[in-house]
Amino acid sequence: MHTIKKIGQTFSYITPVSLTDRPILGMVVGNNKTLMIDAGNSEDHAKYFIKETLKNENASPDMVVLTHWHWDHIFGLPALPDTISIAFAKTRNEMEKLLPYSWSDEAIDERVKEGTEIEFCAKAIKEEYKDHRDIQVVLPDVTFDHRVEIDLGGVTCIVQHVGGDHAADSVIVYVKEEKILFLGDCIYPKMYAEKVHYTVKEILRLLDELAAFDAETYIPSHQRPLTKEEFLQETDKLRMMAKYTDLCGGDKHRIESEYQAYINRELDKNEIETITYFVNGY
Repeated sequence: MHTIKKIGQTFSYITPVSLTDRPILGMVVGNNKTLMIDAGNSEDHAKYFIKETLKNENASPDMVVLTHWHWDHIFGLPALPDTISIAFAKTRNEMEKLLPYSWSDEAIDERVKEGTEIEFCAKAIKEEYKDHRDIQVVLPDVTFDHRVEIDLGGVTCIVQHVGGDHAADSVIVYVKEEKILFLGDCIYPKMYAEKVHYTVKEILRLLDELAAFDAETYIPSHQRPLTKEEFLQETDKLRMMAKYTDLCGGDKHRIESEYQAYINRELDKNEIETITYFVNGY
């Protein structure tokens, strides 16, 4: 189901699982402190990762940073009672809104009907919590406003708010010495909306902000890590689609035609879907 992998000297991660929407979690082990990136979508997810990464049932990270408020990144927090949790101030505000929620099938289905929950997440929650549904939302201990730098001893992590369409509170974690940029979900489209979408202005602003980091490896939470070359290919695709969305006034057929001429081949399924997201947000 999961695999633990290592990049460089200090960074390990757990591979994602799409059925239950388990994202990648990261662990940065310094000489003095250990930082976990995201708490996972359940206590089982968090505990498994910690046990397999630190190879000691009694060990736990000193700190955990949350990349944004979505359930699959925060529901594992109760498994980390002795770990200091850190989040962007707006992430804590969004998590507070989840405190009164019931997580029974009926309550989740009702929220899907009223539009506060999405079908994809509802299914994944039911799949992850098949045997029990004792979900607790635990609020982070420490919040910050824009950027925080964490010295773990021999390795530094820069946690910075970048926002984006997917979640306005998104932060990235830059593992400086390893040149790893942990993206969380920031480059994904907005899911909690009537139509899944990207907006031209927001994606271009975000990509400019990410380009400022000198990274060799990029980690989006629900895919495999990307090399610098792969990431630049992905961001070039998003930039050009944003450009043609603007130039073509959101006209899907014209955008597809322009982008097809640009890449000089037929569009694949993923490209057509991404163009649809831009049209939805135009």
